[in-house]
Amino acid sequence: MKFDNILAEINGFGKFQIALFLIQILSRITLPCHFLLNNFMAAVPSHHCNIDALDNGAVFGNLTLDQKLAVGIPAERDGTPSSCQMFSEPQYEYLSSSNSSKGSLTVQCQNGWVYDKSTFKSTLATEWDLVCSRKGMNKATATIFFIGVMVGAPVFGFLSDRFGRRPLLLVSYLSSLIFAVLSAFSTSYVMFVILRFFTGMSLAGISIISIVLNVEWFSIEHRTFSGVIISLDWTIGNWILVGIAYFVNEWRKLILAVTSPLILSIIAWRWLPESARWLVAKGKTDAAHHYIMKCAKMNNRSKCMSTITPATLLESAETEHGAKKYTFVDLFRTPNIRKLAINSGMLWFGVAFTYYGISLNITGFGLNPYLTQFIFASIEMPMKIGVYYFLEKVGRKHGQMGSMLLTGLCLFINIFVPKDKWTVRTVVAVLGKSMSEASFTIMYLYTTELYPTVVRQNGLGYTSFLARLGVSISPLIVLLEDLWHLLPAATYCAVAVGTGLVASLLPETLNTRLPEFIEDIEKPRRQSPRKEIHMK
Repeated sequence: MKFDNILAEINGFGKFQIALFLIQILSRITLPCHFLLNNFMAAVPSHHCNIDALDNGAVFGNLTLDQKLAVGIPAERDGTPSSCQMFSEPQYEYLSSSNSSKGSLTVQCQNGWVYDKSTFKSTLATEWDLVCSRKGMNKATATIFFIGVMVGAPVFGFLSDRFGRRPLLLVSYLSSLIFAVLSAFSTSYVMFVILRFFTGMSLAGISIISIVLNVEWFSIEHRTFSGVIISLDWTIGNWILVGIAYFVNEWRKLILAVTSPLILSIIAWRWLPESARWLVAKGKTDAAHHYIMKCAKMNNRSKCMSTITPATLLESAETEHGAKKYTFVDLFRTPNIRKLAINSGMLWFGVAFTYYGISLNITGFGLNPYLTQFIFASIEMPMKIGVYYFLEKVGRKHGQMGSMLLTGLCLFINIFVPKDKWTVRTVVAVLGKSMSEASFTIMYLYTTELYPTVVRQNGLGYTSFLARLGVSISPLIVLLEDLWHLLPAATYCAVAVGTGLVASLLPETLNTRLPEFIEDIEKPRRQSPRKEIHMK
């Protein structure tokens, strides 16, 4: 008896699965809070040079603030004070004429900056003056965090395939909490980025293990629902981030606030089950039988367990395969899984690169960052509901292709919309964000269905590694605007379209059994009509 048949017998979508989802939501809502934290933690408020050094004790000291800015700082084309330059000496002639740096000696800021604190009381930029020539260091905080996620993904993928989903989730909870709290008390920029690296590395475990654990406990006909519903916690976490950031405008306290749900996750971990599917694949049938019995009892299907014994599970496990130790190398040993690994890796890179390219650049729409983030988060809920019905009717492959191609189309349109048309830009950006979110939602479910159980976490770890490589590069693409102001948008657009085309090379997984072993995908996938999965 196949494991999917066993799940169908004991109800693959009952109280047990709902409890599993609710326990994990406590930890998963921290993911968007940290992954998108730079939108607020690293925000760059309006700023200008500190010109106190120009005060020579004469006329300058008697001027109003606006007059001091007029004689001390050159004006930009739009009339606002320059953010990075100042006059070497007060230009009193500008009190009676327009401010222009032509003919006047300007220098880089000599004594730091003055920041507008009306929106953010403190950010990384204001803490360590990460502006002007140092603005790349501000963007690098996101890059280094996602490099940590990139490194953590294959590490936790390998370890959870070797030692199980449940223990590695606890390791992720504890290490994420410890490193995040320590980062909030950083005394230097270097200390902060090192701790953010390890925070990202730890959070990677929660990201990839939790969704696999969910999908492995849901039956075939509810797998789409499980993949979509677990992605809703990203939307919930996004809303929570906006709310917390609005009321907590100091970056140190903000980190502590968004990390606090992990304390509840650690407490609730004791009720988290191990993946019975993983236990069966590893030949640990007694432990698998224990969790299957618990699932059947909670779902009121105990009578169905009369024919399911550890011996039955041992037979279904094909233990000659389950005893083998699998590594990342196995993802490239045979033709079909090698093709799958290459294409899914490119897919994850492109989807993540595009998604975070949109999500981490919430300025330029004429709205304050809180409202923009809230709109971006709110569009996700109806989109994910639509994704569920689309995946059930059309399938994963066409959903992945279509969502990425439409994302590229929206990015392409916004290239030609003037910045003063902020309403149009916002509408198109929100549509692009929703399509990008749809592609991310589909991608997680799609990938868990593509890889066999024995290397599923290795596969998720490998693809997550490439995704975080894309995310690490994505924030830095914005710096290309110094070469050509449209180059960042054009880059995101090209990657989105290319990724949509790569998705066409992957097989469809709608209503197919989850493969257990690599041999299962080296032969044609077996369709599993819904009426069949209820049969022994």
